[in-house]
Amino acid sequence: MSSRRNFLAASAVALASIISAYAPTALAQLGGKVPRIIVPFPAGGATDIIARLIADELRGRYAPSVIVENRPGASGRVGIEYVKNADPDGNVMLYTPDFPITLIPHAYKKVNYDPIADFIPVATCTASITVLSAGPALPAGVRTVSDLVQWLKANPKLALYGSASPGSAQHFVGVMLARAAGIEMTHVAYKGGAAAIQDLLGGQIPISINPLAEVLPHYKAGKLRILASAKPNRSVFLPDVPTLVESGYKDVFLRGWSAILVPARTPRDTVVKLHNAINEALKSEAMAKNLAKLTYEALPTELAEAATYLREDYQKWGGIVKASGFSADD
Repeated sequence: MSSRRNFLAASAVALASIISAYAPTALAQLGGKVPRIIVPFPAGGATDIIARLIADELRGRYAPSVIVENRPGASGRVGIEYVKNADPDGNVMLYTPDFPITLIPHAYKKVNYDPIADFIPVATCTASITVLSAGPALPAGVRTVSDLVQWLKANPKLALYGSASPGSAQHFVGVMLARAAGIEMTHVAYKGGAAAIQDLLGGQIPISINPLAEVLPHYKAGKLRILASAKPNRSVFLPDVPTLVESGYKDVFLRGWSAILVPARTPRDTVVKLHNAINEALKSEAMAKNLAKLTYEALPTELAEAATYLREDYQKWGGIVKASGFSADD
């Protein structure tokens, strides 16, 4: 009995020594902080879910613990401004889809951040899919984008399309398509994708442009038909559905990516460490399976490519928004 007590006592001393030796080092590496991924949208949506998947994968790869914090508001601008003003030490990251940092700055008057000057893109994370869907208000014989354009030309008063919100990427896919096809289409803005899909199913609008995840259950049930996707290439989730590019509109596409960014002036070695950890996470089998359930694909890239994605799409949307004349106060 005595020897057992001595063994336990010795083990406790040894364990305490290990912890005391390790803990200061771990805390020093993190500056005494727990890294946070800021999501500029409410909890429960696809962006939030993916951020939590990434946080799970970063634990142990980047830091002992990584948490997700939602800071929604103003089409993502609240959370983005928060990260802009955070300490540039690698402990506060932004996870966002592309449009709040590539499109919103051109479409809204009140934007207090410069996506190019105020952030360092660390890694692209996922690729999403936007689709053009038809509901029961559109005749059953309209099966292709070419058919749709002909029908819209013949029925200009019915040339309506829905999307989740004004100034969204889906809104501007419709703008691009109308311009390329030489037709007039009226955008019907909704407060969220679910409301747009409801009116599409109800026949109030003939077509809508939405992320695939919002449409897929209704498509599988045969209640809606997908005429085209807005990806540059066919989606693995819709191998039989052509793209708008294939349908003759070579400039009408969305890359539809998401990324993790950190405040400008974050040290280069911290950026590289985080980039490598994210890429490792994106290449894991578990991540691929979880993303597929949400109709997303992992999009690991080189560090420089993340900056290229941001710069190219920021410039692209600037021209499109300016040409459209669209501007929103809030």
